[in-house]
Amino acid sequence: MTWQKTPPTAGSMIRVESGSIHHYGVYVSDREVIQFGLAPILRPGQKDSDVTVLSTDLVAFLNGGACETAVFTPEETATHPTPENAVSTARSRMGERGYHILYNNCEHFASECVTGKHYSAQVDGVREMFKELLRKKTNS
Repeated sequence: MTWQKTPPTAGSMIRVESGSIHHYGVYVSDREVIQFGLAPILRPGQKDSDVTVLSTDLVAFLNGGACETAVFTPEETATHPTPENAVSTARSRMGERGYHILYNNCEHFASECVTGKHYSAQVDGVREMFKELLRKKTNS
């Protein structure tokens, strides 16, 4: 998978830079992007327990940022749900709670809807960074 600044289509996984991280959602149309909570910078002080799967329009999702669309190889796409199923899954989860920054965040949500896999590359990157720091500390 790569990320490109190309127009999304229904069922696309999209993201926008939000401070030092990315915020993810499932694109349905310019009037509907389904996401697990608003980007963190748009919900200061909100408790994780209050974060829900919700829908906004694309302008609100982007909050002035640039939209990036996930582009998958044909081999990757062959194992994914159809775009229609991705949208249906995202819509069926509206109002869902259970947000957790490490185990159930907006990237996990969008990835699960679009690819069928509960995955967050951002979280994996942070985990690898901490593992490397621990390795360096133990080898010092």
